[in-house]
Amino acid sequence: MATGRLALTVLGLVLLTLALTPLQLVAIQLRWPLARRLPHLWHLVAARISGIRVRVRGEPARGRPLLLVSNHQSWADIVALGAAMPLSFIAKEEVRGWPAFGWLARLQRTVFVARERRGETGRQTDTIGERLASGDVMVLFAEGTTSDGNGVLPFRTALFGAAQASLRASSRAEVTVQPVAVAWTRVHGMPMGLFHRPLAAWPGDVPLVPHLPDFMREAAFDAEVVFGEPFSFTAGTDRKALARASERRVRELLTAALRDPL
Repeated sequence: MATGRLALTVLGLVLLTLALTPLQLVAIQLRWPLARRLPHLWHLVAARISGIRVRVRGEPARGRPLLLVSNHQSWADIVALGAAMPLSFIAKEEVRGWPAFGWLARLQRTVFVARERRGETGRQTDTIGERLASGDVMVLFAEGTTSDGNGVLPFRTALFGAAQASLRASSRAEVTVQPVAVAWTRVHGMPMGLFHRPLAAWPGDVPLVPHLPDFMREAAFDAEVVFGEPFSFTAGTDRKALARASERRVRELLTAALRDPL
């Protein structure tokens, strides 16, 4: 039964991707606004196929440019966030070369960054800033790696400079930075708890295989995407102070969602 469910899930995702890829490639090439919306549709359908029920608390900020700052525990966070609203991601450079995931990330119009190359940081933040200034909502997984889903790791501050770059690129007085928490709360309708949350989480030292097929065999997860109160980033804002404040807020949002899930 579990093997059959896995096969159907993979088949459904493959067919979905094949159906939308040609149109998305054209939309990206011609810079149509549709290029922002098609990935949102993909994530909505992919969540249903994969058995992920996404619940949203709070609301995305209306202001633009908008940088979302989120915790990160699994590749499945991308599906949950992508189903919540149209957006693009900031990902480490290695993801570009991953089988299947790298291709999907490029279709999502992901910005890839090489965090270990400090000399590249300025150029990378400028690229993200230009995307923000153009109206794209960007997601920064500020921990720089994946956690076990029970807490939030320290945020890295370097790419918060993208907010500064967006100010320069857009000539606006402020950028909206909004903390977001992704919480995996239930499996088959039952609370996961501290020890079962790794069913959904994919910490950095856990191989993708067998985690990915194990996740798809379960095919019955609840994820909460919790939007917090946004911060206003201006020319006088301290980037490191903003990172620390965002980290505290994301930790509070995650703790509240895990303690009292919808």
